[in-house]
Amino acid sequence: MSLLEVDGIEVRYGAIKALKGVSFEVNEGEIVALLGANGAGKTTTQKTVSGMLRPSLGEIRYDGKRIDGTPAHELISLGICHVPEGRHVFPRMTVNENLEMGAFRFKRPDDKLQAHVLDLFPRLRERIKQQAGTLSGGEQQMLAIGRALMGKPRLLLLDEPSMGLAPLIVKQIFDIVREINNDGVTVLLVEQNASQALALANRGYVLETGEIVLTGTGRELLADDRVRAAYLGEEIAS
Repeated sequence: MSLLEVDGIEVRYGAIKALKGVSFEVNEGEIVALLGANGAGKTTTQKTVSGMLRPSLGEIRYDGKRIDGTPAHELISLGICHVPEGRHVFPRMTVNENLEMGAFRFKRPDDKLQAHVLDLFPRLRERIKQQAGTLSGGEQQMLAIGRALMGKPRLLLLDEPSMGLAPLIVKQIFDIVREINNDGVTVLLVEQNASQALALANRGYVLETGEIVLTGTGRELLADDRVRAAYLGEEIAS
């Protein structure tokens, strides 16, 4: 069953058409990866789904209801939570205060859910009273994801969660994304680490200059010569 349906969306930045009729779907319970080079339209697609941008054409449906043009804060209340590129934690707030901010749409944070988040990210428990701005990059990424989970997402949008992180931390982040998905959260993942993303994803879409040019299961795209040459750095014999 489709949880998210994106149908022919176009997005412009002034005279520049960033998305050119992008269509895709995310079924409930899936991890779906959006791949592409810088400037391909991946982040623009996620921002449009999460209400940060409005499409000039096309429709977005979530759980069967049209949501394009719905303000971002209302989408959060529907269970769509977005972890943008760059983490954007509140640096002068503690880890605990950042997590509480993730639950702002509720009267009070869910203590049981927060305990589960801290089980997923034990390093955050160790630093619960520490200011977020003093954390390492990997810890800030964990906090950004944990803060989003406090909003009880049904659909979690992750934009470049591995960017700038050491390989060991990257593996931890992807392992946690898999665990989050196993808990029943659907994930739309933007990621330049194509091999990790496709190994994790049920399905994927490849964007080039604002258009989807390839789609398939994670395994199919990992085996595709064009993907291997463009995103995995492999030389394909002619």
